[in-house]
Amino acid sequence: MYTQALNKKSPKAAAKDELGPEGIKFQKKIDADLKIEPYDFMPAAYRKTLQRQISQHAHSEIVGALPEGNWVTRAPTLKRKAALLAKIQDESGHALYLYSAAETLGMSREEHTDQLLYGTAKYSSIFNYPALTWGDMGTIGWLVDGAAIMNQIPLCRCSYGPYARAMVRVCKEESFHQRQGYDIVNILCNGSKAQFEMAQESLNRFWWPALMMFGPSDGEDLSGDKSNIWKIKRFSNDVLRQRFVNATVPQAHFLGLEIPDAVLKFNEETGNWDFGEMNWSEFFDVIKGNGKCNKERMSVRVQAYEDGAWVREATNVWAKKQADLETPQAAE
Repeated sequence: MYTQALNKKSPKAAAKDELGPEGIKFQKKIDADLKIEPYDFMPAAYRKTLQRQISQHAHSEIVGALPEGNWVTRAPTLKRKAALLAKIQDESGHALYLYSAAETLGMSREEHTDQLLYGTAKYSSIFNYPALTWGDMGTIGWLVDGAAIMNQIPLCRCSYGPYARAMVRVCKEESFHQRQGYDIVNILCNGSKAQFEMAQESLNRFWWPALMMFGPSDGEDLSGDKSNIWKIKRFSNDVLRQRFVNATVPQAHFLGLEIPDAVLKFNEETGNWDFGEMNWSEFFDVIKGNGKCNKERMSVRVQAYEDGAWVREATNVWAKKQADLETPQAAE
């Protein structure tokens, strides 16, 4: 879901190929809701925007599994352990789909991975907050994956074919993750007083970071306009954020939880829940790498990559041996 890091300005000047006949034909195809495929013409800025968005989405799936992996051995029951492991496996699969889609734009998976490991690419700010209790596993599933679905369902109609097709399966699996998280929170809310307080405390910490997942407010989002024209994005950050609030507040009230927002109020005229202002200085600080877990997340990820070097080397050796065995047969 996690494409909120589109907070950099798209190239202002149109590439020369945007202005010619091919560029006009490209935009007409977009306007007709036809898919752009890897071997079709596309403006340089369109390709660059997609590379950034899809890779950041893939990075977020990988990094997002880190706090969950830390809770597998501490999950309260065997059923919860198995469900959490299945979710982590799903997230890894999502990253695979997305890296594969990103590769069709002309940059290798290794290059995208290097950008993550060496800090030149972003991932969703939400994963730089600590998961302190078992209640957080529920809240992350309920709120974070819920926000992901709200953002990702429109991406199933993204103008770029490989990305849109990958998102169809991703959204189906994310819906299970959201239900799994809500189920955990529901059980806590209907348990002991301590369990209910755990759920409330977790909601208090994750509510505002979850709202910030949708990215800067529309007045500050520097890349949204071009993304909308190209139909990479279908809705603005604030529209998606409002939809998320409208869907989530009634769920919290059903559970007996209190949203940590003194301004929150239902607006009879608009039919929306009015909510308070987010701490945008905190958001941009986390994006810059100064969140509570930025350094920890990347340290763990880099260590895992280095520890897995022998696997990659062995795989390459095996692939070379297989190629050598097949070469004489092909020559015959």
